[in-house]
Amino acid sequence: MRVLGIIPARGGSKGVPGKNIKLLGGKPLLYYTAQPALDSKMLTKVMLTTDSEDIAEVGRKLGVDVPFLRPAELAKDDTPTLPVIQHVVNFYKEQGEEFDAICLLQPTNPLRLSSDIDACVELMIRENFDSVVAMIPVPHEYNPSCVYFMDATGKMRLSTGDAEPITRRQLFPPAFAREGSIYLTKTNCIMENNSIYGKNIGGYVINTPIQLNIDTLADWEKAEEYFSRK
Repeated sequence: MRVLGIIPARGGSKGVPGKNIKLLGGKPLLYYTAQPALDSKMLTKVMLTTDSEDIAEVGRKLGVDVPFLRPAELAKDDTPTLPVIQHVVNFYKEQGEEFDAICLLQPTNPLRLSSDIDACVELMIRENFDSVVAMIPVPHEYNPSCVYFMDATGKMRLSTGDAEPITRRQLFPPAFAREGSIYLTKTNCIMENNSIYGKNIGGYVINTPIQLNIDTLADWEKAEEYFSRK
């Protein structure tokens, strides 16, 4: 299976200005995504899509492919991820390169390992999933079996759709949430079905010491504290 690793890193970060190349533990944040991607045995190629020449230069020094600067219309605050991926796929197709799957690796989640990436690809191949997403267990107090939705009147309904909640924690079915560091999708789902997930979704439970998703200054401070201890 030919798998393209895509690292999306635009230059207009608002929560943490310049975060993609800001130093964390003495290295640019981008390093913690580029290095495991390059170390992966299952990724055919690793590329960076960015609108910033500064980020592109850091990416080149780290060893990832930076074949173009992303068009401005695909680098806005509200630009969805899907058209960014499709733009990359179309670019390589025009160059005569096609891939069976795309592995989206977001720099804001810096704790994935190359072994995690490889395990996701192996899971997709073994089970023929449309996509494989990195997941983390949901703490029991937030299990859907005890989570409610509230309408404007204050009326509650269980998120599971059940009439009655499960009262014993030991009986809760395991629940998982997207961790954010790995989204692996078959290319035909992305290009033909306009979906990053498809209908047949596999989950890979990633084991990270803490949950890091760097979007705010508070997230950055949490990351700095972790890497200073490490």
